[in-house]
Amino acid sequence: MQRSHFDNYLNEILSTLTPEEQETFATLGSESKVLFLVKALNKTEEEVVDLISKASGIELIHDFKVNPDPKAIIPLRLIHEYHCLPIETSDPEALCFIISWPPSKQQENWIYIACGKRPTWKLVMPGIINNKIIEFFGVGFDTLESSGLEQFEDTIQTTEAEDQDAAIIRFVNEIVVKAVEDRATDIHFEPQKTSLQIRYRIDGELIPVQLPVQLMRFQAAIISRLKIMSRLNISERRRPQDGRIKFTVAGNELDIRVSTFPTAFGESVSLRLLGQGSQRLTLEELGLLLEDKKRVEPIIRKPHGIILVTGPTGSGKSTTLSAFIRDIRSPERRILTVEDPIENEIEGVNQTQVQPEIGLTFANALRHILRQDPDVIMVGEIRDKETADIAIRASLTGHLVLSTLHTNDAAGALTRLIDMEIEPFLLASSVEMIVAQRLVRRLCPYCARPQTFQPGELEVFLKSMHIDPSEAQYAHLVKEPVGCKMCNGLGYRGRIGIFEILIVDESIHQLIVAKESARVMRLDAISRGMRTLQQCAWEQVKRGNTTLKAILRFAEEVSAEEE
Repeated sequence: MQRSHFDNYLNEILSTLTPEEQETFATLGSESKVLFLVKALNKTEEEVVDLISKASGIELIHDFKVNPDPKAIIPLRLIHEYHCLPIETSDPEALCFIISWPPSKQQENWIYIACGKRPTWKLVMPGIINNKIIEFFGVGFDTLESSGLEQFEDTIQTTEAEDQDAAIIRFVNEIVVKAVEDRATDIHFEPQKTSLQIRYRIDGELIPVQLPVQLMRFQAAIISRLKIMSRLNISERRRPQDGRIKFTVAGNELDIRVSTFPTAFGESVSLRLLGQGSQRLTLEELGLLLEDKKRVEPIIRKPHGIILVTGPTGSGKSTTLSAFIRDIRSPERRILTVEDPIENEIEGVNQTQVQPEIGLTFANALRHILRQDPDVIMVGEIRDKETADIAIRASLTGHLVLSTLHTNDAAGALTRLIDMEIEPFLLASSVEMIVAQRLVRRLCPYCARPQTFQPGELEVFLKSMHIDPSEAQYAHLVKEPVGCKMCNGLGYRGRIGIFEILIVDESIHQLIVAKESARVMRLDAISRGMRTLQQCAWEQVKRGNTTLKAILRFAEEVSAEEE
């Protein structure tokens, strides 16, 4: 390494900084030093690392393979302190490390003492080393390794206890930050008999988080930290508790809903991450097909009526309603919402959260909203007859009302409201459209590849989905997941909606008044062109947006009349 050349180059840069900035720079770790120079030089991270490579004479590489057992070569403490990892070389006797900042003479000497030979060095981007360390040792490895927590004892000194408290705080923060980076919607802390399991829900799937091996012994401290952050009673471990945390990541504020639940091996804690910008979707980004978008847009622009979105918990109903609101908002329209909770903040819209403990329920809030001169009202969910009655009355008096119901398909929403003792003639006069929806995993566009089939295989699949087997002619459009760096090896990145849209026209109007079953109404709508959930899912497969495996579960949701 060209040590003197690099030192001179670095000194030239530091000479342009204030004494305070120079002092700060001297205390930073390798990754932070790179980021510091990114800001100071007004360059990208890759440009800065490339300059460091040229000044130090250390080759910048992108393609490498980390030694499968790093800790057998170098102590974990040095991996943490020097932010380096051993990589495989063509010469089995050679020792080579990747690092994100040129090593000092002292660091090289310690590596020599620990490993018994002088290493060669390769430079890589700091974020790449972070990801590799997490892959081998888990999220929070740096925090726990540097804190001395592995020497935890009940009789520790006060200063050591303070260090451990700080380390637990940093560890919890790292878990949340990593969840946001990975686009997780939920974090689950789950005590097991011999371990503390942490899992992220990403694109609807639960993904285990790689964690340090010594984490189990700090389970109580981690759970207590979460309860303190959410202002819960840390001494109460027998009853479930609910709380919330305000958390800022990269300048974006998250509203985290916290729920604790007692289990056999300790308290399980679930965190729901709300308020992330990635949820602010347009109608196109939701996954609405062009022909469906053309059907939906005239309805959501009507001056009055009820629009319902149905589906199970976690199917994206609130996100769809938010997209509808964003599409129709304007300075001429006063829009008010009542939600539980407010998942998506919408500029220019007056949003309220229900608080049952003080009597602010959906029904009560809706009753007061009608006195606020609204044009459009969004109700998070119709849960009871009282809320349904007020919503229908509001729609009949000149308001557009949007809400959700928990039903399996679009037609089922009508019979559900009739079961709530809503008069059929009122439903027929007020409900304009019902959208049933689900979410499926979206294929990663960077690594998806065409899928191959055995003779007759696709036809059998289509038949199980109640789709015309002749659609097998589009087999060349079907893709399958592979996995790459862009999708963390999952093959999927994000989710996309599939929709069943029932427009309440004159034919459906008559069936509602006649109190016909959901089966009859559904068949009538299908006979006149309504695309079912299964058919919409297949259309997304043909467009390369999802996979057959991702939509397979819809085969079980086909209604009995289609069998």
